Amino acid sequence: MCGIIGLVGRRNYHINQLLYDGLTVLQHRGQDAAGMVTEHKGRYHLRKSNGLVKDVFHDKHMQNLLGSIGIGHCRYPTAGSSSAAEAQPFYVNYPFGISLAHNGNLTNAAYISELLTSTHRRHVNTTSDSELLLNLLAMELHTRTPNVQIDGESHIDVSTIFEAVSALHSQIIGGYACVSLISGYGILAFRDPNGIRPLIFGSREIDGEKEWVVASESVAIHALGFEVERDVNPGEAVFITSSGQLFTKQCAENTLLSPCIFEHVYFARPDSIIDGISVYQSRLNQGERLAKRILEQFPGHDIDVVIPVPDSGRYAALQMARTLGVEYREGFVKNRYIGRTFIMPGQAMRKKSVRRKLNAIPHEFSGKNVLLVDDSIVRGTTSAQIVEMARDVGANKVYFASAAPPVRHPNVYGIDMPAIAEFIANGRTVDEIGDEIGADRLFYQSLDDLVEVTSVTGNELWDTSCFDGKYVTGDVTDEYLQDLEEARKDSAKSQRISPDVIIELHNDE
Repeated sequence: MCGIIGLVGRRNYHINQLLYDGLTVLQHRGQDAAGMVTEHKGRYHLRKSNGLVKDVFHDKHMQNLLGSIGIGHCRYPTAGSSSAAEAQPFYVNYPFGISLAHNGNLTNAAYISELLTSTHRRHVNTTSDSELLLNLLAMELHTRTPNVQIDGESHIDVSTIFEAVSALHSQIIGGYACVSLISGYGILAFRDPNGIRPLIFGSREIDGEKEWVVASESVAIHALGFEVERDVNPGEAVFITSSGQLFTKQCAENTLLSPCIFEHVYFARPDSIIDGISVYQSRLNQGERLAKRILEQFPGHDIDVVIPVPDSGRYAALQMARTLGVEYREGFVKNRYIGRTFIMPGQAMRKKSVRRKLNAIPHEFSGKNVLLVDDSIVRGTTSAQIVEMARDVGANKVYFASAAPPVRHPNVYGIDMPAIAEFIANGRTVDEIGDEIGADRLFYQSLDDLVEVTSVTGNELWDTSCFDGKYVTGDVTDEYLQDLEEARKDSAKSQRISPDVIIELHNDE
């Protein structure tokens, strides 16, 4: 999962600070690397490297990132690689000069790689499918604009850009949301035909000039002082010229909105609205429904207090306490300088990080029967240590509730969920999982309940593949999943070499 943003500002206004602020708001979507590229007077200015947004961009970098148009990216590697060479945005200089940032994962990346290298003789320098997307887009644009110059004497017709996106959709498969900067022309953004990964755009008017922003989540649009226009539809492309003109077109056939439900469980910020659905409200709903199921399964419960696992378990826990009729208390203090443990590569690093990340408040646990609430349980590493921490500070009984169903299948559309063998739910019953994490009793949300309470109209179709193994693109085979497992297991990640590479167009170190 990654965060992407694109901005078209008014003339003679540098949008580097807006891009920076937008990326900090999207930081929860990726903490491995960050980058941005702007265009000023026909020249690209690029800075990208490993690290958090605040650590990648210093004053000297910001001073070079001039221009009224640009894109940005914060990266979370879906295959565990942390190479700075794979930080985004990526760039190719032909045709025109194109830069691209991408959120998601292509399930036919191997085919596209072979197509580009063998048939079209394009050099691919990384293992990132984002680079594949960029090269394929560049190739499709070149095919349709053989006589277009970059000297201002001839121009791309907008329909030509949309034709290139249509050709792109017809060849790639997976979940993807992309934002691209085409030098001298504008920003292009598009979303996969199933709408698996989120993408939304907004605008504002200052001094009679229109400014535009496109981002992964609505919170970035609001935080920058823009108003949301709408979500980008599945298969749709949005093109915003450098002068601020907006064009949109449906560029894919047989589209079907099937967004990833895990966005509403864990990844998205609670103050975002995705495809018209409030993330905050959906998490409250998840807590209320799960509490009702607990009352059915455990009618004479002896729960004294509900305590969330911060932060994403908090909203479900609030509503659970209210529905159960017991006290809600904060029992853990979070060290906000430790990253999200779910997206840290390597089991050893995750184990070390949990104790550094959370500290229990003994008074809230001592002598009590506590219900701990988290958004989900994936590997079980974090859950087991949190249960142990609760017992260490005097909890009498420790119950555990997951606002999501058991995670039993890998996510192939951009979330680095582990190899199947590393899922704690793999081959275990609910009671066995509870024993494994050391809980006195474990409660899971059912998939039917999760879908129902996250939906608005009741007619929504969701990508729930990590819970039920049903992949909406229809191309995921057992062989593909086996190859994915080999790439994602912790032993494979620990053997990867991550070269220390910092890539910039301006050597201002």
